[in-house]
Amino acid sequence: MRGVGQVLFQENALSGALMLLGIAVGSPTAALLALAGNVLGNLAARVFRYPVADIERGLYGFNGTLVGIAVGVFFPLGWQAALLLVAGSVASSPIARIFARCRIPGFTAPFILSTWLLLGIAALLWPALRTSGGTAAIETAPEWLQALSLHFGQVMFEGRSLLTGALFLAGIAVNERRGALYALWGALLPLGMAFFADDYAAFNAGLYGYNGVLCAIALAGPSAWDFARATCAVLLSIALQWSGMQAGIVTLTAPFVMAVWVVMAADRIFILTANSLRSSK
Repeated sequence: MRGVGQVLFQENALSGALMLLGIAVGSPTAALLALAGNVLGNLAARVFRYPVADIERGLYGFNGTLVGIAVGVFFPLGWQAALLLVAGSVASSPIARIFARCRIPGFTAPFILSTWLLLGIAALLWPALRTSGGTAAIETAPEWLQALSLHFGQVMFEGRSLLTGALFLAGIAVNERRGALYALWGALLPLGMAFFADDYAAFNAGLYGYNGVLCAIALAGPSAWDFARATCAVLLSIALQWSGMQAGIVTLTAPFVMAVWVVMAADRIFILTANSLRSSK
């Protein structure tokens, strides 16, 4: 359950259970796929003899959890999907280990890289396998509450039920109240995209805000500077998500990872520059 909770940075079994329930509310099948990916990621970490403490914290389960759900989103269930799920979930663990060894915060990058790899493999081996997204109906008005809730749900591809978003937020709140407040801020800021949209389908589906939720939690902290960093990352993630969607890229959570990396790098440069100026004085 910690592996599920860690998708939203919560090292708490109850958090993970609430989030798994949230997935199941939207799709019982997705919940089973999430569990399968979680188990496979953890088993791979055990086989490769990665640190037990990290495994028990759920650090090798959350990327597999996301891979499992993604397989159900992008491919029809069958033997090919099962092979892809195993390959992607297992691969996510050594990729996560590489980031850990390099002391780079990988966040969901192992999930992103694994899923992009699966999409590439499927395109080569079974080009007709990819599930068609269909044509979304044009929507002419924003659904504010729906969009807000789905900003949480879409972190794990759940856009079916408003209750899913509430359960995800509850899963954060039972472990970390500050994180829940930051997550809510990360979900509220992307609502501003309603003023720039011609077709509200993507807005109402929560596609502009799920990266912002992750950015806000990742950079949550007690100071005003932490709040400013989180806000910058959320805004950058919105811009990256919009750009990726316009280009037809399967963005997954890449805008979140890239936005946080950029903000962390800028923060580091700022600190080094400030220290250098102090030293010169």
